[in-house]
Amino acid sequence: MNKHNILATALLLGLTLTVGTLQAEPYRGDGHLIGSADELEWGPVGSMGEGAEIAVIEGPMSEAEPFTIRLRLADGYEIRPHIHPAYERVTVLSGTLHFAHGEEYEAGVAQALEEHDFAIMAPGDPMFGYAEGETVIQLHGTGPWGIEYLDPADDPRN
Repeated sequence: MNKHNILATALLLGLTLTVGTLQAEPYRGDGHLIGSADELEWGPVGSMGEGAEIAVIEGPMSEAEPFTIRLRLADGYEIRPHIHPAYERVTVLSGTLHFAHGEEYEAGVAQALEEHDFAIMAPGDPMFGYAEGETVIQLHGTGPWGIEYLDPADDPRN
């Protein structure tokens, strides 16, 4: 197992343990999952730190299956430069996510993504951003999932 696979596995375990019980999986059973935003259970995100909350809609993120989550970010929350092991697909549901591609955090170069805007990032591409106003994004992809901060000092798990 290479360094990135070991790190991704460790990160996934930390995220799964923080989130707790995952929601129903629509790819098993009758194939349907219908819900209301009011039913979502929000909790802390071990890989992001204070000011970020997660609600798992479908998962698990640690397996090679589709997942969908929502992240709620406090006003001014900074997402420090990081990479993911798989494609990330983000849709802004409310607020504004300022987002950019790059290895260094530079708020001034980030593009404002507003309600209904989206971004798709390739595996291993460094990215960063910040929230303007309370911001809710929906993120979906295929696991296994993880996050690796370019600067270990930015990782709240350290």
